Amino acid sequence: MKNMSYYDERNNKNTIKLRKVLRDMPEFCYDYFTGMEYSTSSLTRLNYAYDLRIFFDYLFNETNVFKGKNVNTLEPKDLENVTASTIERYISYISAYEDKDGNMKVNTERGKARKIASVRSFFKYFYKHEYISSDVSAKISMPKLHEKTIIRLENDEIPKLLDEVESGYGLTGHAKGFHKLTQRRDTAIVTLLLGTGMRVSECVGLNLSDIDFSVNGLKITRKGGNQVVLYFSDEVKVPLVDYINERNENPHLKDEPALFCSLQNKRITPRAVQNLVKKYASISTPLKHITPHKLRSTYGTALYRETGDIYIVADVLGHKDVNTTKRHYAAISEDLRKKAATKVHLRD
Repeated sequence: MKNMSYYDERNNKNTIKLRKVLRDMPEFCYDYFTGMEYSTSSLTRLNYAYDLRIFFDYLFNETNVFKGKNVNTLEPKDLENVTASTIERYISYISAYEDKDGNMKVNTERGKARKIASVRSFFKYFYKHEYISSDVSAKISMPKLHEKTIIRLENDEIPKLLDEVESGYGLTGHAKGFHKLTQRRDTAIVTLLLGTGMRVSECVGLNLSDIDFSVNGLKITRKGGNQVVLYFSDEVKVPLVDYINERNENPHLKDEPALFCSLQNKRITPRAVQNLVKKYASISTPLKHITPHKLRSTYGTALYRETGDIYIVADVLGHKDVNTTKRHYAAISEDLRKKAATKVHLRD
């Protein structure tokens, strides 16, 4: 495991989790996940499995669709007993339900959309491979999604967050004590997220060897596994150098390849990064729920306003489809159009 990359290790963990989830589902589900193995990420397959497990729990426990059957005797042809109305009732069911442990689960329109997308993909696979004679899920309309308001830091809020990370002034109790130990690391992480727009998974996956200060560049692994070089400014370089100098003084990290490490001298986790961003942001901008992804949106907005080029933003953020970028930053176009109106003068 020591010589395994962060991404290989993560994929292996997801694969093992997927196998455990599949034990609760009909055996023919293995065919579906094997069929999508080369076109999806391990995390996507795992999330689909979680969604489909809920769907089968619903069919077995809330309907008579599989009456007289159990999970071990179910066959693909039994899916033909599922009607469009069954799936429509499922959409209503997942609005609010209890899991096996009695915990209340609630789905917003986006949660519902993802779960229905999983069901539709599942039925489409078995129809395409002629295990079933029709695909009733194709008759189901996806829930209408309303555009989410993009939450980001404004220009005056960025220095407030950075000042709080550096000083820890608003922290109390034990948090102040931990801040003395993690101040340089936390400053480097937050500055890097704000200064490059990278994903939190890309950040925690960085190794010390991925940084080249001669060109102010770092090698990251994108979703899907492809590697690219991101460049950063001297504003990002300074806290990075400070942190690395401190890190190199820790003898326990001599053989640890990860750039950012926890106090346990292991690679920091995405959850830990999410928690530290939340900790500092809740002090500097208490009315906004700031996450690492919101820092990514902050960078994307700033880059779009600066360049006005949606293709540059898409490339730097690693969006495969520029329409994804347009949906996220379309509102900024209004600002640019207003700004453009002042650039053309009819009289000198």
